[in-house]
Amino acid sequence: MSTDPSTDPSTAPDLAELRAAIEDADLRVLLMCLVHLTGDQRWMRSPYLPKRDVRLIADPLAGFSDEIVTEIRTAIEELLAPGIPTPVLDDPGAVLMAEMIDACLGEKMPAEYLPMIREDMGFETADTQWSANLRSAPAVSVLVVGAGIFGLSMAVQLKRLGIAFTVVEKNTEVGGTWFENRYPGCGVDTPNHFYSYSYAPNHGWKHYFSPRDELFAYVDGFATDQDLRRHIQFDTELVAATWDDDAQQWEATLRRSDGGSTVDETVRANVLVTAIGHFNKPNPPTIPGVEDFAGPIFHSARWPSDLDLKGKDVAIVGTGASSMQIVPTIAGEVGALTIYQRSPQWARNLPELSAEVKPGTQWLLEHVPYYAQWNRFTLFWRYGDGLLRHLRKDPDWPHPERSLNRVNDRHRVEMTDHITTVLASRPDLIPKCLPTYPPYGKRILLDKGWFAALLQPNVELVTDAIDRIESNGIVTADGTSRHADVVVLATGFSVTDLAARLNITGRGGRRLADEWADDNPRAYLGMTVPGFPNFFCMYGPNTNLGHGGSGIFVAECQTRYITGAVVEMVERDIGALEVKPAVWEEFIDRVDAEHEHMIWTHPGMSTYYRNRSGRVVSTLPFRLVDLWQWTRRPELGDFAQTPAPTPTTAATSASSVGSSAAAS
Repeated sequence: MSTDPSTDPSTAPDLAELRAAIEDADLRVLLMCLVHLTGDQRWMRSPYLPKRDVRLIADPLAGFSDEIVTEIRTAIEELLAPGIPTPVLDDPGAVLMAEMIDACLGEKMPAEYLPMIREDMGFETADTQWSANLRSAPAVSVLVVGAGIFGLSMAVQLKRLGIAFTVVEKNTEVGGTWFENRYPGCGVDTPNHFYSYSYAPNHGWKHYFSPRDELFAYVDGFATDQDLRRHIQFDTELVAATWDDDAQQWEATLRRSDGGSTVDETVRANVLVTAIGHFNKPNPPTIPGVEDFAGPIFHSARWPSDLDLKGKDVAIVGTGASSMQIVPTIAGEVGALTIYQRSPQWARNLPELSAEVKPGTQWLLEHVPYYAQWNRFTLFWRYGDGLLRHLRKDPDWPHPERSLNRVNDRHRVEMTDHITTVLASRPDLIPKCLPTYPPYGKRILLDKGWFAALLQPNVELVTDAIDRIESNGIVTADGTSRHADVVVLATGFSVTDLAARLNITGRGGRRLADEWADDNPRAYLGMTVPGFPNFFCMYGPNTNLGHGGSGIFVAECQTRYITGAVVEMVERDIGALEVKPAVWEEFIDRVDAEHEHMIWTHPGMSTYYRNRSGRVVSTLPFRLVDLWQWTRRPELGDFAQTPAPTPTTAATSASSVGSSAAAS
């Protein structure tokens, strides 16, 4: 194989800029680029084998000696300086790519991951190339509820397939949680280069963990670039949906805001998809006297746009993910900041959390062939399934009260050391901030200066229970009253009702709210429920990621599965698909059985992952690769199938849908 790639002199970079970029590069990623550019496999052999690094942000020098670092950098500079070369090796094929992955990681990747990684990198096409008769088949329409990350993913694929659809969105813009949450410090805790659609990378991220405005700009631009806005009805809510068994359609009532008034409209669609997510409905606490407070009091997800906190006495109730971001952002500007904590949280130290992406790194992502793909892969691997095996209970571990296993205990020690080091000057704070439950039992947080903020003289951490709220402050159970001008309720979201709050009625009058009563939502693959034909719930029960990964990855998996089901309906003249009760029940049993071995069922610990009975209803207990495999395309044998209506009925139904729920 030739190792002399052709180059285009017109693309030759400025030499100083190139060298600066190479200085910023992750060498394990550069090595894979060298293999692509030259076809020379020596770059994946000793002495060019990176050391295994499982840290969230790996050492970009990959453990190499100065001599090897210089050799790698010199080789890539000589290749790129004359101009960006055409790769000698584009798709390395499955066998060679598996070897490249093992070399890049410094460890052997299990074989079942290879198809998923090849697809994410673009070397294989997702299984969405359906047969040619789709576009000439009888019309099927889809109503999608929600224009956040999941709803937009669904919209893109339906548009590509030529399937009629409409998205309804209660807000005035796309984005979901990234539109609604605007509190100070709001941002993502997954690396941006992985927290993005696989087919819509953004090489211009300014941060590795971007703040809210940057994330919203990405989602907003995505909707525009994919020409989705003409399919979205903004300021429109689904207030009820009822299955019509005779027509094999969903009859939906939509409520649209129109100049201060509301207008209800009834539409019909063959398929109903909800994409409203877990973090959509704020969960304000029940505290006596809330209505008596004289100043601004609000949930963190409803942060007032014109709020000025300078010099104000601010109380923040809660110490979860939102509070962790708000506190260090506002502590320096407020007069006094009082934090009311129910229980302490584990938080990892990650210095890169606030780091900006260097210009050299952006240049590499934009210009060097395959640098972006391999960079995304390395992030995926460290933020993906690698942690899951360490969240399993070791029955022989002698300290189950503090940790689950040897590695989990090491994480506990690392995070304890971080907390005690930061708070060394305030030993009185340490017992207040050290959790007693095992790390990762609740959502793991990233410390962006939260513990350091507690050291500021105007900040107080209160661990006594709140008794009541008065007009000018908060009174705790010990009778102490603390003044507040503003109260922020950073108390999380209601994550157990999910789509059940949308007033959905299935076959025979079955209400989803009743099926999921007692905070117990259950769905096959987290998406579909017996008695509710042609209904799919995106980001439903047991699809939240508690061990790592990206919600956008889940969105793409579920999109592929649901659109696959719609295509099967079209091509096989199926009027209704309804998951079989036995299939649904067997999956729920598997979820529960797996969770019994996982950290989230550890006793003596409360978390929003579990319902009031202790059942884990939020998190996924399986690997990302399992989810990817199970959602390749639907197994029709899992569903009871009803033939499509007669041609006369179908024509009538298609006409009514085409004038309301469908927009193509």
